[in-house]
Amino acid sequence: MDKMRIGFVGLGIMGRPMAGHLLAAGYPLVVHDINRDAVASVVAQGARAAASAAEVAADSDLVITMLPDSPDVEAVVLGPGGLGQSVRSGAFWVDMITIAPSTAIRLAGELRPRGVRCLDAPVSGGDVGARNATLSIMVGGDEADFQAVVPVFQVLGKNVVWCGPTGAGQIVKACNQVLVAVTIAGVSEALVLGAKAGVDPLKVAKVLGAGLARCGILENRGERMVHGDFAPGFRIRLHHKDLNIIRQTGEDYQVPLPVTSAVRELFAAAMDQGRGELDHTGLLTVVEDLAGTQARTAQ
Repeated sequence: MDKMRIGFVGLGIMGRPMAGHLLAAGYPLVVHDINRDAVASVVAQGARAAASAAEVAADSDLVITMLPDSPDVEAVVLGPGGLGQSVRSGAFWVDMITIAPSTAIRLAGELRPRGVRCLDAPVSGGDVGARNATLSIMVGGDEADFQAVVPVFQVLGKNVVWCGPTGAGQIVKACNQVLVAVTIAGVSEALVLGAKAGVDPLKVAKVLGAGLARCGILENRGERMVHGDFAPGFRIRLHHKDLNIIRQTGEDYQVPLPVTSAVRELFAAAMDQGRGELDHTGLLTVVEDLAGTQARTAQ
């Protein structure tokens, strides 16, 4: 059976390796991004470039969007030159970034009457998961549509879960971002506390990573945090955006999020201090400032 023709819009830190995995798996791929260098790098691997999201959609059985923020998704779906102008009835639209559940539901409501099969499928795992094709993918939408796209998801990730109807994938991603943000803050506090008390923070990270406190942040980023390596896998400004979405979602469902709210203020402080382009584990620097000490050591 012929493979789906896939369109990919958004070739950033995560989108570019994801597109590469689809090409390696033999999927015909057409791509678009405002960054011409990113497009050229994927075209060099065998993709075809398109001048707009509309051109991507016209030639695709499935369009994946992997964009920075909700306004970007809305523009690419409904704006001039957007995929909504040319996406065919029966085709799939899969959005794989974190947007508000209410936005996912509204955009799907715009496209479904045209026969478009819509899935919200945000991911977790950061740039490491994207490069290694080990992303966790949480999906909302019709279950039959999910089953039809599972082979594509399995090229990109290892933990692919249908979570429920439209918006459910974004709800689960919000829950994920709550836990990741709170964990980063907790790891930062632990490293700073140990360092100010005179303990080598590398040893703190090593011990905590082997016990009940072990977590993905320590496993994937603990040593890099201690060495002050905050090259972005997922930027502070994007996690701050997600925390604003989570705050609104908590209000929508009348769920108080006191711990998340406190951590959101730390991310807001990082933004105010011009640190939005750091990896989200760069939150460590805010906790260091509050404590008047540094948990980072030279490599």
